[in-house]
Amino acid sequence: MKLGLGFLLLAVPIFIVALGTLFLQSRHIIREEAQSRATTVLNTTLQRVNRYLNTIETATNSYEWMVMEDLRPEALLEYTRRITWMNHNVNGCSITMEPYFFEKYGRYFSAYSIKEGDSVRTIREGEYDYFNKVWYKTPKTLGEPCWVEPFDDYNEGTLYTTELIASYCKPMYQKGKFIGVISTDLSLRRLKETINSEKPYPNSYFVLIGREGHYFIHPDTAKLFNQTIFSDRDANQHTDLIALGHEMTAGEKGNMKVIIENTPCLVSYDRVPNTSWSLALVCPEDDILQSYRVLTILILLLATAGLISVVLLCRLAVSHAISPLKQLLNQSKLITAGHYDQQIAHSKSTHVVGRLQNSFAAMLAALNTHVNAIKQTNQEMLRSNEELARATQLAEEADRQKTTFIQNTTHQIRTPLNIIMGFAQVIRDSVGMLSEDEIKNIIETMDHNAKSLNRMVLMLFDSSDIGLTKELFDSQMRESVSCNEVARESIADTKEHFPQLDILFETSIPDTLHIHTNRLYLMRSLREILYNAAKYSDGKHVAMKITETEHTIRFTIEDKGIGIPESYHDSMYQFFTKVNDLSEGLGLGLPLSQRHVSNLGGTLTLDSSYQEGCRFIVEIPKV
Repeated sequence: MKLGLGFLLLAVPIFIVALGTLFLQSRHIIREEAQSRATTVLNTTLQRVNRYLNTIETATNSYEWMVMEDLRPEALLEYTRRITWMNHNVNGCSITMEPYFFEKYGRYFSAYSIKEGDSVRTIREGEYDYFNKVWYKTPKTLGEPCWVEPFDDYNEGTLYTTELIASYCKPMYQKGKFIGVISTDLSLRRLKETINSEKPYPNSYFVLIGREGHYFIHPDTAKLFNQTIFSDRDANQHTDLIALGHEMTAGEKGNMKVIIENTPCLVSYDRVPNTSWSLALVCPEDDILQSYRVLTILILLLATAGLISVVLLCRLAVSHAISPLKQLLNQSKLITAGHYDQQIAHSKSTHVVGRLQNSFAAMLAALNTHVNAIKQTNQEMLRSNEELARATQLAEEADRQKTTFIQNTTHQIRTPLNIIMGFAQVIRDSVGMLSEDEIKNIIETMDHNAKSLNRMVLMLFDSSDIGLTKELFDSQMRESVSCNEVARESIADTKEHFPQLDILFETSIPDTLHIHTNRLYLMRSLREILYNAAKYSDGKHVAMKITETEHTIRFTIEDKGIGIPESYHDSMYQFFTKVNDLSEGLGLGLPLSQRHVSNLGGTLTLDSSYQEGCRFIVEIPKV
C-alpha cells in the first residue's frame, strides 16, 4: 500500500494539471460553440418570425388601395372577410373609420372579420369607444404603419376572439386627411408555435417581451402580460437579469450569461424587425455542458482506473513477497478475537518467517488444550446456574400461588362463616324475643350462606386430582342419565341460590332420551355455568336450551349481562383465575366445569359471536 501511494503522489499532480488544462480549454470551446449555435438558431427564428409578420403586412398593404377605391360599408365588410379568409396566418381583420364617416351609421363604424374554426365570421361591430384602443390610437398618432404590442381582444363590441393577439395597424388617409385604420391580427399562440418550432437544446426556450419589458411569450404562462422582466428583481441580487432587460427593451442585440431562477443560462437576444418587441433564446448551462460532463466523467473514470491499476500491481508484487507473514497475521487476529479453533499449518521453510509460523502453531495447540478445559467448566457451571434459577423461580411462583390461594379461600369462606356464626349468636341471645318472621329470615340467610360454604368446599374437593380421573372413568360410576332431568335439577339447584330469578328452559329432545355418562359431574358442570350466568346476568334473562346433533347432546346456557372481556378468553379456564380479583368466588367454577366436561368426553366452549352477555355450549357424546 505504501509503495502504491508513492506512485500516486508522483502521478496525481501530473494527472491533475493535464486534466485541468484539458477541461478548461474544452469548457471554453463548448461555450463558444453554444453561443454560436444559439445565435444561429435565434437568427433563423427571427427570419421565420419576420416572414410571418411580412405575410400579415403584405396582405394588409395589398388591399389598402382597393379599400381606398371603394369606401362603402358593404365593401369594407367584404374586404375584411377576404383578408382573413385568404391568408392562413391572419386571425382577424378590422377596418375602423373615423367618427361620422358614414353619416347613416352615426359616430361609429367598424367592419370586423374573425376566423372561427374553418369559417370566417364578418359583422359590423356594435357601438363602443374604439378610438382609444391601442390598435387605433397608435397608428393614428404615429401617422405610419406599425405593429402594436399584443393585447386581449375583449371589448364592448359585438365580436371578439378569446386568444391574445398582436396587430399590424395601417392608417388610411384621403386627400391628406386621416379617415381610419386597417388592423390585421395574428394569434400569439400561432406566433409562439412558429418561434418554438426549433430549439438547440432540450430545455432551452424562447422569451418575447415588449417595449416596457412585459412577457408576451414565456414557458410560465402565469407571467404573461402580468409581469415584466424587471418584476420583483432586487438590483443587488439580479444585476445581470436587470441588465438583460434594459438591453432587450432598448432593442439591442447580443449574448449574455444570466442566472434565471437560480439556474445559470446563456441568453442570446435581438429585436424583432419592424416592431418594438425583443426575442431571446434562453439555454440552460446544464444542457450546454451535458456532453462536456459526460466527457469529464469518462476521463475521470479512465484516470481513476489507471491510478487504481498502478496501486493494485504494486500491491500484488509486495503481497506475493510477504504472503506467508500476512497469512500468519490474519490467523493471529482471529485467535486474538477468540477463534481458538483456527489451525496454523507447519512450515517446512527454515527462514525466519517459517520458524515463526511453527512457533505460533505450537503455541496455538497448547492454548486450545487450556481453552477447551475452561469452556467445559464454564458450560457445566452455566447449566447448574440455569437449573438453580429455574428451580428458584418455580418455588417463588408456587409460594406466591399458595399465598394467594390461601388468602382468597380464607376471605371467601370467612364471610359466610361470620354470617352463620353471627346469626347463631343472635338466636342464642334472643330466645323468645324474635318473631317467627325474623327467625325465618335469619334461618334462610344462614341456610343460603351454609349452601355457599358447602358449594365452595365441594369445589375445593373437586379441584384436587385425588382419584378424580379414575372415578369419572370407572364404569361403575357411569349410568343412564336423562338429559332433560339433569337440566331441570341444575336449574332447580341454581334457583335455590337465586330464588327471584326466572330461568328459561327449552328442549328439543324427549324426556325419554338418555345418555351413558357420569350424572354427578355432568350436573355439577351445568350447575356451575348456570350459577355464573345467574350471578353476572341482568337478573332477568338466563336460559338453558337442549338440542341434539348426530353424535352429541348440546346444552346451551346464555345470559344477558356484563359478559367476559376478550382479553380473558384464553385464561378463564385456568384454576384460581378471576376477571375481577375483588369479585366473589374462588376462580374454580369454569376450570372445574371445563375439566369435568373434558373427562366426560365432551367440550365446553364460549360462543364469541354472542355479544349480549355470555353463551356457553356444552357438548356431551351420546354414547
